Amino acid sequence: MLMPPDSIEPIDLKRAGLKATSPRVRVLEVFRASPRRHLSAEDVYRILLAQEVDAGLSTIYRVLNQLVQANILLRHSFEADHAVFELNEGGHHDHLICVACGRVEEFRDEAIEARQREVATANSFVLREHMLVLYGLCPGCRADKAIN
Repeated sequence: MLMPPDSIEPIDLKRAGLKATSPRVRVLEVFRASPRRHLSAEDVYRILLAQEVDAGLSTIYRVLNQLVQANILLRHSFEADHAVFELNEGGHHDHLICVACGRVEEFRDEAIEARQREVATANSFVLREHMLVLYGLCPGCRADKAIN
């Protein structure tokens, strides 16, 4: 869903204690307009370049880190040295990652959530947060490679 650029971003930024600078607003616009929910810094950089927005990769990294610290974006490291970001829209979800093409799918399964709480309780843990990531092949890559 596309949001009008001036209606939401400055409010979100101000609520998080950040000024609504042009780079911050532009990066948020990229996430709000993208059909993909998970973007890397390089993805954001390429999208802004295609929009003829003059922003260096170091600026993109700095803005992404600020937005993560402000809890506007979430950072995930599904691969060892490759981070992707998504808008923090509240609510917990887990991820499926295609090891061939990198596709990221989100899912929520209450039975899995309940089992994780049970495991934590059985081990006298107070659960603060958790992340479940499943790696495999998406349907497209399975069809392309005829792998099952």
